[in-house]
Amino acid sequence: MRATVDRAGLDPQGRLPKVQIRRVRKGDLSKVKDLLEQTFGDLLERQLGTRPRQAFGGAQYVHHRWLMEPWGCFVAEEDSAKIVGTALAVTWGSLGLVGPVAVLTNYHNQSIAQQLLRAVQEFFDENKATLHGVVTYPTSPKHLALFHKFGYRPKSLVAITSRAIDRRAAPGAPSAIQPRAVLKGPHTVRRFSTLEETKKKAALARFHRITNAICRGMDLAKEIEIVDGLALGDTLLVERGRELIGFAIYHTPGVSEAPTGALYVKFLAVDPTQKKLEHLEQVVGAVEEVAQEAGAQRVILPVYVRYWQAYSALLRCGYQVDFTMLRMQKGKGEDYEDPSHLVLDDWR
Repeated sequence: MRATVDRAGLDPQGRLPKVQIRRVRKGDLSKVKDLLEQTFGDLLERQLGTRPRQAFGGAQYVHHRWLMEPWGCFVAEEDSAKIVGTALAVTWGSLGLVGPVAVLTNYHNQSIAQQLLRAVQEFFDENKATLHGVVTYPTSPKHLALFHKFGYRPKSLVAITSRAIDRRAAPGAPSAIQPRAVLKGPHTVRRFSTLEETKKKAALARFHRITNAICRGMDLAKEIEIVDGLALGDTLLVERGRELIGFAIYHTPGVSEAPTGALYVKFLAVDPTQKKLEHLEQVVGAVEEVAQEAGAQRVILPVYVRYWQAYSALLRCGYQVDFTMLRMQKGKGEDYEDPSHLVLDDWR
């Protein structure tokens, strides 16, 4: 659904500024990509003392998110000529996610980010997203203050974990993950991309039953379909007989959110009715085998630490924390998380 029509924002004194907020157009995509790289490069340089060659390590966020949710992508434009800020937002059913949000460094302190977030808020309201979330830098007071102004509350850390893949192992050999639990009874791993169209619709309904049990109204159908449609990666189904034990949406390097040389998991969940640690290990093992087949150097798994059992399991299996982010939330169901749920998700 559409948010309100394009509009100019107002500065704190209610005056019409030179900057206008509008939706992203196709011709803006490369400029938005460059703006994100520049602004986050500036931020990381201030925090780390050195500028990274690529702010996101080769990961890309703009093109596929715009195709998936064009009405949730906004830019701030000066004098109808220069793009000086951007905010991308998507909805996973009842869950609205905002980010990245960026404003060119020399345009800070002009309320531009606030104007962008107001546009995002209207988009969420139009789409009836009842829970809103964002992931930001816990070490950036400016980011924390910005989102606090819009009612977002700090919740807990998101650990971005990874482990190297042993590329010397023979195809089909057991994964390096230890300890490896073995499921009782036969199980299968299928890829969403290989399913017939009618079976894809049935699979989406099965995924929704799992996500709805984790957070009421959460639906990742659009995320799964854009990964499939643009071949950004795939979605794995891990089944035992007719039961869907769990699934994982992953990206491979190229024009996706996967950094260079890595297979990146956007979302992974075990059916809450079957939440055994060996099931999580089985789904992670399936992801690792795909990574090995694809020649990836490592697997990246994000985990929200309030999902304590999932976080602890990854550490036991040899995953190391590369860095942490802070999840902030507002709205209904703000404290929906069950620490025993076996979920790996990334709201960036």
